[in-house]
Amino acid sequence: MVKLKCYFVGFWRYRYLLYNLISRDFKLKYRRSVLGVAWSVLNPLLMMLVMWAVFGGLFPDLRGGDILNYPIFLLCGQLLFNFFRESTTLAMSSVLNNAPLLRKVYIPKYIFPLEKTCFGFVNCCFSFIALVLVMLFTLSPVHWTLPLALYPLLTLFVFSLGAGLVLATMTVFFRDVMHMWEVFTTALMYFSAIFYDPEMMSGWVQQFIKFNPIYWYITGFRRAVINGEGLSLSMVLVCGGCAAAALAFGLFVFKKNQDKFVLYL
Repeated sequence: MVKLKCYFVGFWRYRYLLYNLISRDFKLKYRRSVLGVAWSVLNPLLMMLVMWAVFGGLFPDLRGGDILNYPIFLLCGQLLFNFFRESTTLAMSSVLNNAPLLRKVYIPKYIFPLEKTCFGFVNCCFSFIALVLVMLFTLSPVHWTLPLALYPLLTLFVFSLGAGLVLATMTVFFRDVMHMWEVFTTALMYFSAIFYDPEMMSGWVQQFIKFNPIYWYITGFRRAVINGEGLSLSMVLVCGGCAAAALAFGLFVFKKNQDKFVLYL
């Protein structure tokens, strides 16, 4: 409890730095872009169309109605998984990329993975405009359970932050982690039920997919947005438990090794 209080006090002290870093990254991302922020909306829309055309052809039962709204089904999975992949990938190299700054002034090192996770969350929020547009275009009903989708989204943010802290620590000591993580997230995408219904798979495959925390975040989000159902107790416990465990483990690993960073930067 005391450690969490120290982290909160440090975060509150450097909140303006965090805001400025997020603002800087946001401006740099769209500085030379003609479309600007609009690309955050167009990109998931175009990717959804590609996936809908490809996987809708491979799995015609899904496209034909076994899933209530296949475009929304695809987009929900795509947006949440892209947020996890982007935030963890950026957080992974955040300490390395800010090595010159860390050598000159004192800044809590966890600020950089936190900032990248927040930046990924901001991008994700802009991308939800695409989800609203597709819901309007497909005349998808707006269910009373829609606010419940915030729970899997926010717990995914905490889970991503915990994973980002671990990855940032590992990358300082082993640069190859960056290449390995790219391969891992590609494999993870196929086991997160983004473009298929796990019920289509055999029994052991379904059970294997359920060991993937990202599957639970995506499924909980879809349940609230598409099906109009509340989150089950198992979803609440798994999403919250995985997020808390990932953050606790990430803070432990990061704090235990952060004093050694200067020797490897």
